[in-house]
Amino acid sequence: MPTPPSPALVGRREETARLDTVLDAADRGAGGVLVLRGDPGIGKSALLDHAVHTASTGCRLIRASGSEFESELPFAALHQLCVSVLGHLDELEEPYRNALRVAFGLAGGAPDPSRVGLAALGLLGAAAKERPLLCVVDDAHWLDTASARALVFLARRIAAEPIAMVVATRGEGSARALDELPELAVGGLSDADSRALLAAGKAGTLDERVRERILAEARGNPLALIELPKAGGFALPTPSPVANRIEASFQARLAGLSAQTRLLLTLASADPTGDPALLWTAAARRSDIDVPAASAAAEASDLVRFDTRARFCHPLARSAVYRAADPEWRRAAHLALADAVDPVAAPDRRAWHRAQAAGGPDEQVAAELESSAARAQSRGGVAAAAAFLERAAALSRDPGKQTERALAAARAAVEAGEPDSAADLLAGIGTEALDDLQHASADLLRGQIALVSGADGAASGPEFILRAARRLAGVDPERSRACYVSALETGLVVSRADGVMERVLDAARSAPPASRPPDLLDALVLLSTEGHHAGVPALRRVLTGGDAGWSRVPALATMVAGELWDLDLHASIVEWLVRTGQDTGSPLTVRLGLSQAAMSAVLTGDFGRAMGAIAEEEAIADALGDVPQLYPRVQLAAMRGRRREALDLFADAARRGIGQLAANTDGAAAVLYNGLGDYPAALDAARRAVAGGELFRAGFALPELVEAAVRCGEASVAESALASLTERTTPSGTDVALGVAAGARALVRGTEDDYRESVEHLARSPLAPDLARAHLRFGEWLRRAGRRRDAREHLRSAHERLSRIGMEAFARRAATELRATGEVVVGRSEHAYDRLTMQEMHIARHVAAGATTKEVAARLFLSPRTIDAHLRSIFRKLGITSRRQLRGMPDIGAAH
Repeated sequence: MPTPPSPALVGRREETARLDTVLDAADRGAGGVLVLRGDPGIGKSALLDHAVHTASTGCRLIRASGSEFESELPFAALHQLCVSVLGHLDELEEPYRNALRVAFGLAGGAPDPSRVGLAALGLLGAAAKERPLLCVVDDAHWLDTASARALVFLARRIAAEPIAMVVATRGEGSARALDELPELAVGGLSDADSRALLAAGKAGTLDERVRERILAEARGNPLALIELPKAGGFALPTPSPVANRIEASFQARLAGLSAQTRLLLTLASADPTGDPALLWTAAARRSDIDVPAASAAAEASDLVRFDTRARFCHPLARSAVYRAADPEWRRAAHLALADAVDPVAAPDRRAWHRAQAAGGPDEQVAAELESSAARAQSRGGVAAAAAFLERAAALSRDPGKQTERALAAARAAVEAGEPDSAADLLAGIGTEALDDLQHASADLLRGQIALVSGADGAASGPEFILRAARRLAGVDPERSRACYVSALETGLVVSRADGVMERVLDAARSAPPASRPPDLLDALVLLSTEGHHAGVPALRRVLTGGDAGWSRVPALATMVAGELWDLDLHASIVEWLVRTGQDTGSPLTVRLGLSQAAMSAVLTGDFGRAMGAIAEEEAIADALGDVPQLYPRVQLAAMRGRRREALDLFADAARRGIGQLAANTDGAAAVLYNGLGDYPAALDAARRAVAGGELFRAGFALPELVEAAVRCGEASVAESALASLTERTTPSGTDVALGVAAGARALVRGTEDDYRESVEHLARSPLAPDLARAHLRFGEWLRRAGRRRDAREHLRSAHERLSRIGMEAFARRAATELRATGEVVVGRSEHAYDRLTMQEMHIARHVAAGATTKEVAARLFLSPRTIDAHLRSIFRKLGITSRRQLRGMPDIGAAH
């Protein structure tokens, strides 16, 4: 069917120029996106039509549209966009092909949202190989959450593809996910253009005073300028918001139609799919609708057009029709549509229509909705599951089932990142009817809501979880103990709040006894009551024994490994996290593993590996529409001694951080300032870092506190910090613990044996940065003791090691000390990662290790074309021309 000529647009020169730029770029193979944002009726759809009509004849058009009634069905809009190019599905590798099939309901299982996005990118990229693609998305404010995230994912990654994406939205609902994309605010027409459009609409017979009032009320809104004359004439309604006035104009047209035509339009407005087969089947079952006559009258009204889909002339027209219908008409329309839906092919849509048709409690419909929720959740649609379950609870006759469905809806809402909705659902549950298990479930949900809601209420999260633990003590002891451990883990997240950890540990002492040998909870309680001498051996037995109970709280396990000063154990847990996350398809587990892998790489001085892990975690977070983990970046910047970069990250952490993030930031600041020689600032930061006594972070901040206190002449502070450090490190017995403790002891006591002991222990540990700093401290002490020749040996070693690692601030300190001995210091050679971004570093290391472009693209959720573009940039920055040359480059060829 030939495309009709483009309708003339009045006064949209800037907007059409921006659209033409995006379309031209796609023709040249450089993709782009533009989000049109504006009020209802402002002309966004007309601009989309302009894009469609002006795209090159060789361009392929694919479309999708958000629907008010489909906004909770996962991947509904993405399916619309991709359905016409599914013929390219077989070109994708099996995991990605299956991810799309699952997401679109064509296969069973639970999709990985990040894999769905990459699969959609691959699908569109395959289609774009034939000819450029134009993706047009209207009414994005009604997109389902999963589709909105997928579209943002695609929009960020089409720069190297011949794909143009143009999106229209009002800027509400799911459209908030589009905020970071390039956008164009579509405003009202100028007065001159408004008058021209009004004249073009054949409103020339209007009285001049009426014309001026229409112009004033429309405020340049094109749809209002077209519709208001039809509704108002000389008897205009009272002033109201433009959107309401436009709806009123549609309803005025509706009022002049016959009852059977209005019934048909109500049926069409109640079906979000616009499927004509469904509409005609439902209409045929109504004896009060003469379908041929009613459809002809409906199209003659210009409100709707029936072709491959039932399309209203504007989304506001559909809303106007639906809202104008009597409630009984709406229920009857939904019931007719439900009867027409195939219960096998589309059970969820049938259940949804039956729910809208229900006039009161209906247990059968509630059960169907519960089944729909389970199916939605299995496809990753937790927001849809929450909506189905909430409606199921409202339609439940049995109070017990109503409570269980409301609790399930609240759980799904929390998983969907909607804590306010979950809180409202919990508030509507009558607590007097809850049993102990239900009370505990509600308390656990309140704890999760408090944590998800942010810093202001997060401190109450552990308290709710403790309350659940106490309720479960008598009815489910094992689950009660698990709640206590969960409270400890969440307590560490918010442990900067006054007394949270103390209250959690005090309560944990009253946990029901374990039904098996002492577990993680017992060991942690022992650590808090009897100290490290008793607690460390118990923790080691739990974490290294055959029972992997810690795997249920892996974040806590990584902190405990740090408290044991056992980096080998920490590395084993990190490896388990990454492997398990990949095997199970759990993005959260993989992200935790990658963040901890980055931390491990920072501590061991492999900054290139740290950058790669950070880049990969950020890629997964981006694919999920989430915020990346900040603490690995904070630690890396501090260790590198990049003052400006670190201070910017500290400020970002201060805006976001509570608990461990705040402790990590203070500990990192102490490292930064000790490296820069700003010891008063290091002293303040280190004091804050150890104040809460947090696992792992406080222990690793104590050596920084000792050094800063000694340099500032705060002997009592240094002695006290050394005592705390000794208490934590002695029971561990690892070379890491003994080397760090000996170094701190050397600073306080100034004995050569302690300096040598620190160097010897750390030389047997993986802590390359700490070994370099041990040589630096020893050299500084020797120089001040007048032993220049001996000092040079250690200062030379320190400078070489610190420079090789990339610890710039400490390397400068070492260079200054070395010059004071009379040595000429040679400037360090630049690291490859100094010239590359984190993402480029990740790509370079994996390519150097032999990974293919496709393999790297999958890890970073990018297209192969984008990876090749990055490789060209990497080659240019490093002054090389091939992948083979990457393998021999320092900092890069060691990828693993």
